[in-house]
Amino acid sequence: MSSYAIISLGGKQYRVREGERLLVDRLRADEGATLEPRVLLVGGDGAPDLAPSATVTARVVGHELGEKIRIGKYRRRTGYKKHTGHRSRLTRIEIEAIGGAKRAAKATAKPKAEQAEKAEPKQSDAAPTAKTEAALPEGYAAMTIAQLTEAAGGWSREQVEAALDHERNDKARKGAIAALESALEEKQ
Repeated sequence: MSSYAIISLGGKQYRVREGERLLVDRLRADEGATLEPRVLLVGGDGAPDLAPSATVTARVVGHELGEKIRIGKYRRRTGYKKHTGHRSRLTRIEIEAIGGAKRAAKATAKPKAEQAEKAEPKQSDAAPTAKTEAALPEGYAAMTIAQLTEAAGGWSREQVEAALDHERNDKARKGAIAALESALEEKQ
């Protein structure tokens, strides 16, 4: 599907390709176990996808110790000298596949009611209509989710519905959608 992906493991980000082996901070998985790290970006064939639905499958090859790091402390004119060392505990993983299995798994996990709702054609999938744009509250485009949550209580029902349509079709900010849905419930 793609030639590379950026994944997050142990608070660090790695750029990986299929078949590649890399050392990461020690994982709790046993040798031979497979894992699916969080995917941040998928790219390579065309424009990179910042909201990927693809999964990366990795297999734990083994656990290792890193190269020894020597640390020396010295204070002049006192005779103080101290030497210590450190070896990081690491895990070697191999990237087995970069694919789109996550999308299929999500679709099967949703309840039937949500699937039926999704099957209905939306009114405007491509771009918001001029009517929707006109009904949006003034300054809506520059609002943060916190500002939107506070202001939504004072808007008319039409403005809240227009803002909700705009969020669902264009921006897809989860917090904004939740705030607008609760404001719409209060209006009913």
